[in-house]
Amino acid sequence: MRRQKSSHSKPFTPSQGGKKRGSRRRAESEGIVLFGIHAVQAALANPNRPVLRLQATENAAQRLKGLIAERKLSVEPVTPKDLDRLLGPDTVHQGVALEAGPLPPLTLDDVDLSGILLVLDQVTDPHNVGAALRSAAAFGASGLVLTERHSPPFSGVLAKSASGALDLVPVVLVKNLSQVLSELGERGVMRIGLAEEADMALEEAPLTRPLALVLGAEGKGLRHLTREKCDQLCRISTVSALASLNVSNAAAIAMHWAAMKAPSA
Repeated sequence: MRRQKSSHSKPFTPSQGGKKRGSRRRAESEGIVLFGIHAVQAALANPNRPVLRLQATENAAQRLKGLIAERKLSVEPVTPKDLDRLLGPDTVHQGVALEAGPLPPLTLDDVDLSGILLVLDQVTDPHNVGAALRSAAAFGASGLVLTERHSPPFSGVLAKSASGALDLVPVVLVKNLSQVLSELGERGVMRIGLAEEADMALEEAPLTRPLALVLGAEGKGLRHLTREKCDQLCRISTVSALASLNVSNAAAIAMHWAAMKAPSA
């Protein structure tokens, strides 16, 4: 691909962080700007992801050429400095930016409830949610459940942290997490809540599928109603109080134990 000087008559307007402009639903419906090879690659490979505009350096376009051809996309050539100006100088864009539409909304009926669900109770940091999504994909989770309010928008930052998992793991946004946990219980799903003060260690718990692992935000942890809807509260064993884990690390460890102790049939 011949490198040309990029025209910025119609620049991207990316949303980088967790700050919201207007309502949550409005932010989601406007779509996002994805960046980074893995995030863009997964989006291009996802037939449910609308693709609006792709800008890439020559090297990045070469790495993505198969998916670009499959999608029959026209690539706007740019330089790394062009993308620095569009996305911010500290953004690790790896030479590519994709303006994409939102994925269609999902419900519990769209998810395989016979596997392992990861449930996050008002976790607001996009890096943590993205990293938890990455772990969910790595350990074969059937889906991620998030609260509609008090969770980050699906920004480029979240997608980059997820390293493509945003387009691999089904994500269900719910209005009332307590109600959804009750429904999961009625459907025979074991609900394990993670809490530092719990008496039972996760590695000692008799985990079976279908299973939902429920984690709360750092600091406040699981809310009272969320705890009440769990069948069992468990802790992740650590050596000392200084070894407390952030929510994304806890999600990775919990998913690992669940995959080991509750293998698929």
